[in-house]
This record gives sequence, structure tokens and C-alpha cells, in this order.
Amino acid sequence: MPLFRASGKYAGVKAGPGRRRLRNKEWMGSCRKTDEDGSVFSLTRLCLLSLADNMKEVWVKDYADNYLDHYSFRFIMGPFNVLPGELVEELTLLLCSRKQMSRAALHLLLVPQLRGLSLEKCPGLVNSSLFTHIVARCQGLWSLDLSGAQQLPSKVLSETLGCLPALRSLSLVGTPCDRCVIRTIAHSCRFLRHLDISRCHFLSPAALLSLGGGASFSPSGCPSLSPLPLYSLLALDIDFGEREGDPVAAAAYLLLSLPFLERVAMDGLAQACCLIQEKQFAQTEEFTDREGVPKLLDLWRERKSMDSLRNKSEGAAAAAGEEDEYEEERTLWEGYGSENEEEASRDEGPSCSQAEEKGRGRVLSGDERLILRLKDVKGLSCDSLDSLSHACPNLCSISVNVDDGEDTRGRSQGSVLAAGLQECSGQLQSLTVHYPGPLVDLLTALQVAGSSLVSLTLEGVKTSPHTPLLEVIKACPRLRDLHISAEPPTTPQEEEDQENQREERDLPQLPHLCSLTLNFSYEHSQMKPVMSWMSLKKVLKCLLAGSPLLEKISLVSLPCPLNCVLQDVLSVLDLDQHIFAESTDSPPMPLAQVQRIDMPRTDVEVITVKSIMQRSKRLKNVDVSYCWQISNLEMVDCRMSSKVQVVWL
Repeated sequence: MPLFRASGKYAGVKAGPGRRRLRNKEWMGSCRKTDEDGSVFSLTRLCLLSLADNMKEVWVKDYADNYLDHYSFRFIMGPFNVLPGELVEELTLLLCSRKQMSRAALHLLLVPQLRGLSLEKCPGLVNSSLFTHIVARCQGLWSLDLSGAQQLPSKVLSETLGCLPALRSLSLVGTPCDRCVIRTIAHSCRFLRHLDISRCHFLSPAALLSLGGGASFSPSGCPSLSPLPLYSLLALDIDFGEREGDPVAAAAYLLLSLPFLERVAMDGLAQACCLIQEKQFAQTEEFTDREGVPKLLDLWRERKSMDSLRNKSEGAAAAAGEEDEYEEERTLWEGYGSENEEEASRDEGPSCSQAEEKGRGRVLSGDERLILRLKDVKGLSCDSLDSLSHACPNLCSISVNVDDGEDTRGRSQGSVLAAGLQECSGQLQSLTVHYPGPLVDLLTALQVAGSSLVSLTLEGVKTSPHTPLLEVIKACPRLRDLHISAEPPTTPQEEEDQENQREERDLPQLPHLCSLTLNFSYEHSQMKPVMSWMSLKKVLKCLLAGSPLLEKISLVSLPCPLNCVLQDVLSVLDLDQHIFAESTDSPPMPLAQVQRIDMPRTDVEVITVKSIMQRSKRLKNVDVSYCWQISNLEMVDCRMSSKVQVVWL
């Protein structure tokens, strides 16, 4: 069936000498293109880019004109069904990221060898008819992402997932997922290890219990199902109308019934850990009786017995020098999609065995607390952070919500957070804090946990001209990612004080920093932000000049001049390049690795933008939206003189 053929006006026509020279010139030009990491495109990548550029006018046009709404194919014979599944997946992601994916193109790319399908960037294409093709052609899918597909009926979603038993990773963020869908997942997707059902507002916390088994979820007369081998469960912001106490009880049930959980995001998680450690299961009996699941005390005893047997078998296997059967099974379950998480958890900080030995030390000393395997937790409150740290000695990533004010003992929330992080000191690698108060309140907590942090995110914090941002940088010397979303100062700083005029050679540096975000909120009625934090210039120069590995920079609505800071950094770069021009071991230069830089609502000028483009050879994207110092004429000239994609409004 001739689904894919050349257009008639080009078929059988030989290219003349001029045409061949043009093609050779285009090919040589494309070979000089670089990938996201700055390296030259591979031949495979170039071929995929060519496919993406020609799909619409060749294969998609032929299929859409002749077959799309006339026939329904179980399989389509064409160039894509002979490609390896990894290349088809990469081509799919490429089309989605370029906003070139269409219904016809998606039909052509649904091939049997496909193992991963992500439609997060084109949720409008996800409908009931599409699932007919997915079920018919892609029953071997390992990973499926349907985030944002709000128009998808729950019944169709259940029927589809029931036909995809090989799934290891599933994302249903923001979909109409309900209890029936979760029940289908528990019965049919028996190899599932990663599940993200955040923002599914038709789900109640009790609806998740089927993931951990339970008699009431099995068919009538059949034994209950065993728990899913979930490694990651993300379920934040579900069901606005849950009963009081249900989130904590449901989280405790899942923590006890899913023994391999390492990454969890659920409401009531910290309180559930506290409940498990203190064995206060009496308050959950009404919940378990209502939902028809085993009592939490029975689950606790069973889990404790399993952990005891596992510890003995691990010790015996270590003594014999053999691989433990439990670890083999766990490796099998976590083989797909967990490599990055495991690598990150091993990167810095103590090893798992060290942290578990730390936890076992408490148990062996007479404390009968259950040790959980959690490493990455989200949706916490700082009042239960201490209990969580004792229950989960392997923690390396935390996202915590901190309220403004004091606790019941009169302590500030910053002090409570610092006390809670004390137990994780030296091993915590990633910290996210949502706090509507002054950033200075968090300084003590960052000094406690900052020595081992490689990623820090602060959201909603308030600033002033005296906010100790340099002290924050000093407290976290190993950061690779720093993201701060803040309220700008409300009081202006007219001129820098004497301390800000001192020598800058002692400023802290972040030599490993790869991603930097400083995002200040603004009123839409204001075109220009108020320049109220002049000493922030020193912090910016410190970060830009002292972080030579920076790849992504986002500086939004800064309450201080940015253009002069960038000019200073570029002048340092010019001086260093002149000094080390003939040296073979020259140090990394500031801004040399930058691939993307966003500077909306700042005073940056077009001459500075051009200078950055000339010096940063890997730069691909620049955003200077609403920069009042740049005119339309200047931006047209800037775009014509460079291949960098520039956004300006």
C-alpha cells in the first residue's frame, strides 16, 4: 500500500549541478549545528531533524489526504515501523517540542516497537479514538504520559490501561482519573513502578488504597491482590472534599503496604510517618473498617516481620558473597526509568547502607520504630519534619511548606525548620521550601543543611535591601541548581552602604552551579520594576562571574540594574581571554557554557545582548521580553545578525 511516496513533481527528476551544490552547502551547514550540550549533532540526530522537517509535506500529507478518515489500520506499513523504538520515541518528542505534532503524524508513529509515549506537550490530541490505535498497536508500552488530557472519559482511560500490562511508568496529571481507573491500574499494571496522579480532582485519598492490595478490591471469591511494586507515587492536590483525617490514614496505609516506595508526594505524609513511628493506629480504625482494608497495626507487624527477614537474608548473602534474592527482584522492578534517581541519590552524601545502619542502630538499642525506605518526599509541613527524619534515615530530597508565624511553643517557623533538618544534616542533596515570610528567617536552616545541598529552591519568600543572599550562597557551596522566586523589597535602597563598597575578592563562588533562577514578582500595571535593592548587583556579579559552568540563567524583573552587571562580567571575560589566549590550560570563562538566558523586564540593552551572543558559543535562546531599553528596530537588527532565537515583546 503506497502510503509514503515522493511528490509527483519531484519523482524521477535528477538534480542539476547547481542543485547538487546547494544541497552540499545545506548539508555542510547542518553538520555545524550543535546539540543541547554544545556538541556537534550526530548523524542520527540530523536524520531525525530532517524527518521532522519533512513529515508534514511528505508522509503526513499522503496519509491525511488518502487514509486518515477513510480507513482504520491495525498496523501501518511505512518507514517508521522499521525504525528502532528509541528513535521513534525521540522523533515523537522532537515533533511535540516543536509544536509540529498532528493527529495524522501521531497515527504514523504508533508502531509496535514503541516503548515510551509522552503526549504531555500536546494533550489536545488525546481522545477516545486515539486510544483505539494505542491499544491495537502499542501493547508493549513501558512508559505513558497523558498529563493534561482533561477531555478523556474515565471509562475509556480504564479500558485502555487494562490493555497495557507492561507499563512501568504512568503519568495522569490533571486527567479525570477516578477510583475505577486506580482499580484498573492495581489489577492490570502489575509491573508499575512510577505513578503520578497529582491534580486529579476526582480522586479521594481512600481511592488510592487499591494500589496496596486489600480484600475489598479483589474480585468476589478471589484472594486479595499483592501490592504493586511502586517505587514512586506522586498524588498531591487530589480531591478537594476529602473527610478530615482520611489523607493521613490513607498515606499511612500506603507507606506500610508498599515496601519499595522511595519517592512520595502526598498530603498528610509527615503526619502519617509520625503516626507509624508512634504506633497510634487506634485513630485510623474507623477509616480501615469503612474502606474494608486490613488494620494498620496488622500491616505494621507484617512489615516489621518482612524487614527483619530481609535484614537476616542480606546479612547471610553478604557473608556468602552472593546476590540477595530480594535485591534481584527489586533491581528487576526498578530497572526502567529509575537510573537517574538512583544516580542522583548516590552522587553525594552517605550511602544507603550507611543510612540504614544509622536507622538500625536505633532499633537495636531497644526502639521498635519501623524504618521506611523513603528518599524523596514532597508536600511536607515543618512541624513533623523531625519525626520524618527518624522514620526515613535515607532522605536526600525534601519539599516542605513553612507557614509564616510561630508554632505552639512560640518558636519561629525558621527555627522549627532548622531543628527538623538537623537530623538530615550532611546527607540532604535537594531542598525546596515554600515560605511567605522573610528569606532571612531561613538562613539558620540553610546553614544547618546547606553543606551537602546540590539543589535549592526557595518559593514565595520576601526580600529587603538587607536580605543576606550572600550568606545563603556561602552556606551552600556545592549547589548545581539555585532557584529563588521572591517578593521584591518594599523599601528602597538609595545607595550602597560601606560594607557593600569593600573589596570583592572575598565574595563566595558557586563553581558547580549549572542553573540559576532569580524571579521577582511584579505588578502587571508596572512596565519597569522599582530599583529598590541596589546591593543585589554584587550578588549577581558573584553568581555570574563565579559560576563558569552556568548553562541556564533566568533573571526576571530584577529590582536592580542588570545591564551594568553583565557589562562588568563581560569585561572580566574579555580580560581573561586576553591573558589566557595562548595558554592550553586556561580556566573556564564566565558565561561560556550558557545555552539559554532569560532577562524579561530588566534594563538590559541590545549591545549587551549582542556581546553575550558573540562570546557564548553554545547560546541558543534569549528572552528579553518587555525590556524597555530595547527598541523594535534594534531587535530586528539583532535577530538578523545572529542565529540565536530571540524573544522580544
